[in-house]
Order: sequence, then structure tokens, then C-alpha cells
Amino acid sequence: MLYLASQSPRRRELLGRLGLPFGLLELDVPEHRQPGEPAEEYVRRVAREKAGAGLLQVMGNPAAIVLGSDTEVVLDDEVFGKPGDPDDAAAMLRRLSGRTHQVISAVSLVSPSREAQTVSVSEVAFAALSPAQIDAYVAAEAEWRGKAGAYGIQGFAETFITRLSGSYSGVMGLPLHETVELLRQFGLDPMPAAEARA
Repeated sequence: MLYLASQSPRRRELLGRLGLPFGLLELDVPEHRQPGEPAEEYVRRVAREKAGAGLLQVMGNPAAIVLGSDTEVVLDDEVFGKPGDPDDAAAMLRRLSGRTHQVISAVSLVSPSREAQTVSVSEVAFAALSPAQIDAYVAAEAEWRGKAGAYGIQGFAETFITRLSGSYSGVMGLPLHETVELLRQFGLDPMPAAEARA
């Protein structure tokens, strides 16, 4: 049985595209970068910790496979987490404006007998954003609330992006190509949903 250790509706949507049944696990794993910890190692560690915490919840099921993931926006080695308020969101967008940043998305898969991990690194270039554009975007709170770097590629912020090199789904929160490769290592074979194949 596959479980998703995440409360992210975007990860739930993306994993649902793979045609595999899965359960949801709610957990609260602290996301704090350690002093001197490289950004990619931080993202990898949080993904591992989420998967491990999820596995602890379902240890009674020997067939459990738990997926944990973390996605962060990185600019100049600074990790942009989820903004705390509108001012924080606007400050992040001002920093990203006219620059190219990285989006690092790590996926960990664990079972009682094994674990594996993969990481996707994408380069995202933003156009120069005017103060009015930033203000209007921040006013639409659903667009940025709970999203690393104060934006969601699947929303209006897609209009800010001049170039994307990497994984669109990875920027959204779960790199699907890499996730499918991991799932196959654990004997799970994602397929299009039956109604899509008909």
C-alpha cells in the first residue's frame, strides 16, 4: 500500500495522475535548514524525514511504502520557504524579479525494508516584475499562501516565467518522471487511469 506523507494538495493532485491508489498521512516535520547545510542536502534531508515520519505511522503494515517530498526555491544559496505573511511574500517576489532561481524537489520512498531517493533541480527565470504586479499578485492570497518562494507555477505566476529548464511538475511540488522511476524500483507500476486508456 502506497502512502503520501504530505498535506500538500498539489502533491496529492500530482501523485493522483499516476493511477496508483494511495493513502494520506498527516504529519508535521520541522523544516529548518542547519547552519552550513547545502541547500540541496537540506531539501533531501527534509524529504527523508517526512518519509521516515510517515513510515512510523504505518509500521503495522509490512507492505507499506511511504513517499515523502520537499520542494524549495533557492536564490544565491538562500532557501525561500513558505512566506509567513503578505509582506514576506512581496519581499520574496522582489528578490526573484528579473532573476533566475533554482527549484529543488527531492522525493524519498521508504518501506520497512528499504529506502531510495531522487532529486530534481530546475532553473526558473522570472521576468522583471513591477511593484504593481507584485502588489496585485500578493493581494490574491490563494496564489502564494503555503507555497515555497511565494508562488505557484500552476497559477497566475506562470505568466512571470520567461524560461523553465527542468521539471514543470518538480517546480509544482513532485517531479513525476523521477517519482515514477522510484516507484518502479519498489514494484509499483504507474499507469494512466483506466478511463483515460479507454
